[in-house]
Amino acid sequence: MNKIAHGIVKMRYVILVVAVALLIPAAIMYSKTKVNYDMLSYLPQNIDTMKGQNILVDDFGSGAFSEIVVKGMTEKEVSDLKAKVEDVEHVKSVLWYDSFMDLSIPMEVLPDEIYETFNNPDKDATMMFIIYDDTSSSDNTIQAVRDIRKICDNRCFIAGMTPVVVDTQDLADKEAPIYVMLAVVLALVVLMLSMDSFIVPILFLVSIGMAIMYNLGTNMIFGSISYVTKALAAVLQLGVTLDYSIFLWHSYEEELEKCDDRNDAMANAISATFSSVIGSSITTIAGFIALCFMSFTLGLDIGLVMSKGVLFGVLGCITILPSLILVFDKLLLKTRHRALIPEFKGIGKFSLKHYKLFLVLFLVTLIPSIYGNQHVKVYYNLDQSLPKTLNSIVSNEELRNDFDMSTNHMLMVSSSLPDKEVKSLSSEIGKLDGVKYVLGLNTIKGAGIPEEMIPDELKSSLENGDWQILLIGSKYAVASDEVGTQCDDIEALAKKYDSTSMLVGEAPGTRDLIKITNKDFTTVSAVSIGVIFVIIMLVFRSISLPFILVAVIEVGILLNMSIPFYMGTSLAFIANIVIGTVQLGSTVDYAILMTTRYLRERRENGKSKYEAVRIADFTSSKSIFVSALSFFAATFGVGLYSTIDMISSLCVLMARGAIISMIVVIFVLPAFLYVFDPIILKTTLPPRGAQMAKVKAKIAEKKQSN
Repeated sequence: MNKIAHGIVKMRYVILVVAVALLIPAAIMYSKTKVNYDMLSYLPQNIDTMKGQNILVDDFGSGAFSEIVVKGMTEKEVSDLKAKVEDVEHVKSVLWYDSFMDLSIPMEVLPDEIYETFNNPDKDATMMFIIYDDTSSSDNTIQAVRDIRKICDNRCFIAGMTPVVVDTQDLADKEAPIYVMLAVVLALVVLMLSMDSFIVPILFLVSIGMAIMYNLGTNMIFGSISYVTKALAAVLQLGVTLDYSIFLWHSYEEELEKCDDRNDAMANAISATFSSVIGSSITTIAGFIALCFMSFTLGLDIGLVMSKGVLFGVLGCITILPSLILVFDKLLLKTRHRALIPEFKGIGKFSLKHYKLFLVLFLVTLIPSIYGNQHVKVYYNLDQSLPKTLNSIVSNEELRNDFDMSTNHMLMVSSSLPDKEVKSLSSEIGKLDGVKYVLGLNTIKGAGIPEEMIPDELKSSLENGDWQILLIGSKYAVASDEVGTQCDDIEALAKKYDSTSMLVGEAPGTRDLIKITNKDFTTVSAVSIGVIFVIIMLVFRSISLPFILVAVIEVGILLNMSIPFYMGTSLAFIANIVIGTVQLGSTVDYAILMTTRYLRERRENGKSKYEAVRIADFTSSKSIFVSALSFFAATFGVGLYSTIDMISSLCVLMARGAIISMIVVIFVLPAFLYVFDPIILKTTLPPRGAQMAKVKAKIAEKKQSN
C-alpha cells in the first residue's frame, strides 16, 4: 500500500483533473437514471398480485385506473369533460353514464346499483372511471394524469394511486436539492467547530461530493432506483463516510510531526488511513448488504446503492482528498486555528466512577425499550406519509366523503367461467362487508343494459380471450385491517369458483406488503447482527467481544425505535426495517474504536483494567463525538424539513440513533469492558504477529545476554 500511496501523492494533479472530468459522465448518467415512485412495484414478482398486474398490462393493455369526482357540473359539461379525457394519450377508456345511455335518457332509469355507483345527488357529485393502457407508476400513466389535470378545473378531483405517485414525484424532486444543501451546511458547521482549519472541512465536502456524484451517476446500471433511495443516498453517504476524511486529516497531522517532507507524511497517512477505513467500511457495508436479503426489493435497491456509495467514499478519501489537501497546503497553513470543541479529558474517570449507575440504567431502560419497540405503530398506507394538502390526498378524501369509497380492487377470473357463476360470484362478493359495488360485463348486462349498448372499448377493457375482470369498490382504507380481511374473503370466494383467479390492486398489494415486510424485518435483523458479529469476532479474534459490542449497540437501537411509541407517533413501515441495520452497521465503529484502544493499553502497554478503560474512553470520545455529531447534522436537518414523512422519519431516526449510540458507547461500553475484563482477556487471542514479536524479542534478549 505504501507504493500506491506514494503514487497517489505524486500523481495528485492528474487525479484531480480525472476526478473533475469524471463528474461530466456521472452527471449525464444521473440525469438518465429513472426513479421509481411506486413502492408496490418492489413486491416479489412471483405472488398473485404482481402476476395479475403483469397480465393486465400484457393481455389487456391496461394496468391502472383512476376516479374523477366531479362536483357542480351539468350532465353536458361532464360528458364534454369525459370526451376530452378520452382523447388524452394513454387513456384507454373512460366509464360514465353516457357509456351506456344517451344523455337524453334520464340517469334515474339506470338500475340503482349502477346509478349509485356513479352519482351522489345529495353532494351534487358524479364519478367517472379512467382506465389507462399502462401500470400505475409508469411514465405513460403519470404523464396521462398530468395531462388530465390540465383539462380539469377546481370542480374536478382525480383520485387513485397514480395521482399520489405524481404528487410524490413532484414533492420529492422539489425537496431533494434542499436535503443535500441542509446536510452540507449543518455538517460544515460541525466540522468548522471540531477541526483545526476553516478550509479543510470544505475540502472534505468537495471530496465527498464528488464520490456522491459518482455513486448517483453509476446508479444507471440498475435501470432505476426508488425515490426513497434517491432522496437519502447523498445525505446518508455524507453521514457514513465523513469519518474517513477525518481519519485521514488526523493521520496526516500526526505524520507531519514525524516527517519533514509533506509528501512523505501524506503517503504515510494514506497507508494508515486505508487500514483504518477498510475495517470501518466493512461493518457499514455489511449493514447495507443485510438489506439485500429482503423479499421486498426496496431493501436491495437501498442496500446496493449505499454499499456502492461507501466504496466510492473510501476511494475518494484515499485519492481525491489527499490530492486536494496537498494542492491547497499553503492555504490550509494560513487558516489553521484551535479546535473549538474541547478535549474530553475527564470523561474516562467519570464513566468509571459511575460505572455501576450506567449498568443499572442500561438494564432499567432495556425492558421499556423492548416493549416500546414491539408496540410502536407502523403504517403501510403511502398516502399517510404525504402532506394532506396535496391534490391527490384531497381528491382521495373527496372520493371517501362523497361516495363512501376508498379504493378499488380488480378481480381476474377465467373467461371460461360460465356467466351464471360469474353473476353468482359477483353477488356473493357484493354482500361482503365494506364492498360498495361489483362491476363487470356480466353484472352490467345483468342490470338490464343490453349488450349492444356496451361500448367495444369497455368490453375489451373488462374481458379478453383468457380473462375477465370484475371491478370491486371498497369503502375500507388501504392498509387497514378491514380491507385486508376483505381481500382475503374476496380471494377465498373467487378460488371456490376459479382456482386460477387473482386479486389485483393497491389494497391487495399493500396487504402482501405487510405480510412480506414483517418477515423481512426478522430476516434483515438476523443477517445484520450475524454478519457484524462475525466481523467483530474476526477483527478482535474474540468470542466475548462480539456479544458485548453488538449488545451495547442493539440496546441503543431498541431505545431509538421505542421512542416513537412513547411519543404517540407512528413510523413508515420501511423505517422499522432499515434503521436497525443502518444504525448497527454505521455506529458499531464507535464501539470498535474504543475497544481497539482498550486492548492495546491492556495488552501491549501493560495497563491495569481501570487505566486501560479510562485511556480508551478518553482518547476515543472526541472522535466518537465528532463522528456522531456529523452524522446527526447530515440527517437531522432533512428530518425536520422534509414534508414526506417516510423520508422525514427515516432521517430523524438515523440522527437520533447516532446520538444514542454515541452516549451508549461513551458511558455504557466502558462499564462492560471494566466488569468483563477477565472474561475478555481469556476469550480474546492476541493480535496476529504479536506472539511472534514476543518470541523474537526473547531470542534477541538471549543473544544480548550471551
